[in-house]
Amino acid sequence: MSLLTCDQFLQELSDYLDEEVREDVRRELEKHMAECPNCWVMVDTTKKTLSIYKKLEPDPLPEPLKARLMQAIQTKIKSAEGG
Repeated sequence: MSLLTCDQFLQELSDYLDEEVREDVRRELEKHMAECPNCWVMVDTTKKTLSIYKKLEPDPLPEPLKARLMQAIQTKIKSAEGG
């Protein structure tokens, strides 16, 4: 039985999905998934969702929204610079 809890598993999930965990951590996570159907389903569903999402083309940002966003960013930068 894996000593990893589901909470610990969740803390490492993002790095696991990005393939940025150490080999020993990856083995522990995979061992946990093999023993925990809930975490396995979560990983499987998340992988499928990411796969679908990566295939989508982004919608262009409407120009009025883009202009407001850029203005907000510029205002934030100026306030951070003290001016």
